[in-house]
Amino acid sequence: MKIAFFDAKPYDRPSFDAFAAERDMTIKYYETKLNEDTAGLAAGADAVCVFVNDTVNAAVIDRLAELSVKVILLRCAGFNNVDIRHAKEKKIPVLRVPAYSPYAVAEHTMALLLTSIRRIHKAFLRTRDYNFSLSGLTGFDLHGRTVGVIGTGRIGRAFINICRGFGMNVLCYDKFPAPDLDNGDTIRYVTLDELFAQSDIISLHCPLTEETYHIIDEVSLAKCKRRVVILNTSRGALVDAEALLAAIKDRHVGAACLDVYEEESDVFFEDNSGHILDDDTLARLISMPNVIVTSHQAFLTEEALSNIADTTTANLAEYLKNGTCANEVSI
Repeated sequence: MKIAFFDAKPYDRPSFDAFAAERDMTIKYYETKLNEDTAGLAAGADAVCVFVNDTVNAAVIDRLAELSVKVILLRCAGFNNVDIRHAKEKKIPVLRVPAYSPYAVAEHTMALLLTSIRRIHKAFLRTRDYNFSLSGLTGFDLHGRTVGVIGTGRIGRAFINICRGFGMNVLCYDKFPAPDLDNGDTIRYVTLDELFAQSDIISLHCPLTEETYHIIDEVSLAKCKRRVVILNTSRGALVDAEALLAAIKDRHVGAACLDVYEEESDVFFEDNSGHILDDDTLARLISMPNVIVTSHQAFLTEEALSNIADTTTANLAEYLKNGTCANEVSI
């Protein structure tokens, strides 16, 4: 079984090579992303393996079908970049990794929060210049604060557990509430409006759908407490970046920590240090002293990479053996 692996990075290869060898699969790695111009590289492959910023629209799927590609493998949980309905019409199954390491993303979210509110990034830069002044580094305790968690799947619940370890009160919102999570006291499900109004910190852990697109926008930010902290380690388009930037400039948002960005596909995962950044909104966000941006790295742990490779190759093996796969994305 031959796999065309798009948007390949050096950290992908060790785990995928190991699990592919175990399952008698051959992988051809391509650094380029999958799109209409590069789909031809999948010629001769039985499956393509793609990541969050690859383009798998109807045109790409049509091209893959012409090349007799049998399976689309997602080495991620999200599938908003794939035209699932069209893939279904072309009888090309889309197999995903529903959970690789919820702890990796949840822990990175807390790392961003602590770095931001305790000014660790600023202190690090100061001490590199032997500047040991504490001026401007005052933070605040997390203990007793209220965090609003939008999305209570595996990652959301892992983040909630971390927050409870800090003695925080948790407000939750999810279209499909998790059974037994609400204890009526320190963890409660509330409406979105209640969550916006009462939370000191808001963390996003929900999938990107038509309902959640720009769930953080000008209207919702206006409902939030002044100096609210916004965390997004889920999908970039959950946040209207222009509205967030305006709220930061108005001093309504106290801080923002972003591991994802709506227009990240041409920027993230690449070294652009020698280039002028064309995205003015992202450049302005990065320039803000109360904004931390990381390059979609929340998933990037040894455990997660191993789990991703294992599940992705196991998905393909299961589909080839049974003609079905428990991790197939359905409409």
